[in-house]
Amino acid sequence: MAVALLAAGAVLLAGGGQAASAAVQQVPTTVAGATAGPVTAAGSVVDPVVAPRKTLKLGAKGTAVKWLQSRLAGLGYKPGKADGRYGGTTLTAVWAFQKVNGIKPTSTIGARTWKALENPRTPKVLVPRGKPTRVEVDLTKQIMVFYVDGQQKLISHISSGSGVPYCETAVWQGKSQRFCGSARTPTGDYKTTWRANGWHRSYLGQLYNPIFFNGGIAFHGALSVPLQPASHGCVRLPMNVAEVLPGMLGKGVPVHVRGRFSR
Repeated sequence: MAVALLAAGAVLLAGGGQAASAAVQQVPTTVAGATAGPVTAAGSVVDPVVAPRKTLKLGAKGTAVKWLQSRLAGLGYKPGKADGRYGGTTLTAVWAFQKVNGIKPTSTIGARTWKALENPRTPKVLVPRGKPTRVEVDLTKQIMVFYVDGQQKLISHISSGSGVPYCETAVWQGKSQRFCGSARTPTGDYKTTWRANGWHRSYLGQLYNPIFFNGGIAFHGALSVPLQPASHGCVRLPMNVAEVLPGMLGKGVPVHVRGRFSR
């Protein structure tokens, strides 16, 4: 959970059933109303999504970046404002999208990523019989998915517990104390509990807009959310995601943590 400096280099299936063969049937996403390609709706066919297919690197600017940002936002990711500037906020959304689509996370937007943006996958449902409104944390892929009424409302890159045991000395409650732990994010089924607004000081560091769900373990914003697990056990979120999540995620919402990260 310790705060560090952010490195800038930092579906429902459409029911096929007995539909007429004249209609083209595809798989629409359930994310924010976005579509993943040609979709038949009441007999009409939506034009396929066509990506710019221009190689983009971190720091790029222009209409292709704006297209990327708009597309990611429409699919439920949080790339920040669609301002045509490819910075760290957009990068973390790109990472999340690449991980969901089986692409090794990278800052470069190349052919595989553009192709996936034209026909995206949706995250694997970890708890098929879960409540319609819930959070699923996939430690294997290092992503969080927030469902609202059965739809994938928000998909985010995360950094969970590093798994590296720690012992740190910190001044807490007016005196110097030593704290030790396993730096794990335990798997299991929990519920969101209390929260704090803005920066919240814990004995292991600063947490931005924390939402606790398992004792002292919380979702929270951090200035460093690297690709590898790096926290003391909390689920780190990009700052822009942590900014909006408290207004979306209420108290008592189920949180399901599954998987295991392999280095």
